[in-house]
Amino acid sequence: MNFTRTAKTLVAVGALLACAGNAQADNIKVLTTGILKGSFSEIAALFERDTGHKVTMSWGPSSGNSPEASQVRIKNGEHVDVLIMVNTGMDELVKGGFFVPLERKDIAVSKIGVAVKMGHPLPDISSAAALRQALLNASSIGYSEGASGSYVANVLVKKLGIADEVAAKSKVILGRKFVGESVASGEVELGLQQISELRLEPGLAIVGPLPEDLQKSSVVTAAVSSKAEHVEAAKQFFTYISSPAAVALMKKSGLD
Repeated sequence: MNFTRTAKTLVAVGALLACAGNAQADNIKVLTTGILKGSFSEIAALFERDTGHKVTMSWGPSSGNSPEASQVRIKNGEHVDVLIMVNTGMDELVKGGFFVPLERKDIAVSKIGVAVKMGHPLPDISSAAALRQALLNASSIGYSEGASGSYVANVLVKKLGIADEVAAKSKVILGRKFVGESVASGEVELGLQQISELRLEPGLAIVGPLPEDLQKSSVVTAAVSSKAEHVEAAKQFFTYISSPAAVALMKKSGLD
């Protein structure tokens, strides 16, 4: 644990709470990745309680071409006060001139897991060879259009030498629909997605994370938009997202 960073965060959070009573209550708009969906509502509720501000949350995959994808929405001019997404996706928006952050920081790390429908046998995915066989044995495979799915389709299966076999029986889950929903409904047999997102579906059995030598850790980053309507409230939320309470909720949801 970085105690210096933690101490600075505690001081900053204390400062924003101390002045919250004298500040005007604003309604800030936050566009977040589905990776945080399991913890965001509780984080927002605590922030609202402690500051008096309101948070309107919308979410979508960090990448992809569906109308719900965060990159598409920002490129189309959607207004946000705070943007939270996988860092590579934000890098592309910044590089392309579609988003300019006033402040930016990394807040969590997310890993990819494998899941099957509750009650189904759990395949062995403990090694690269075992995962390869599990993917070959599955009758159908689902992954998202976001960061995890992009890695599965463009990197993972190629490393395992089974790109063609997997592509023939794979389904890309688009927009705000979680891979877990398709697994739980029987639409696909095996699902791969961020662990925090798989945890949102009660009808799943999470087999475990990908083997460490094949794992893809996605860094989640938050930023205050230069076009924020409520800059000070947005900055307060930006600080709050790294508070001990917020970090604990993110860890509880399956993030590092």
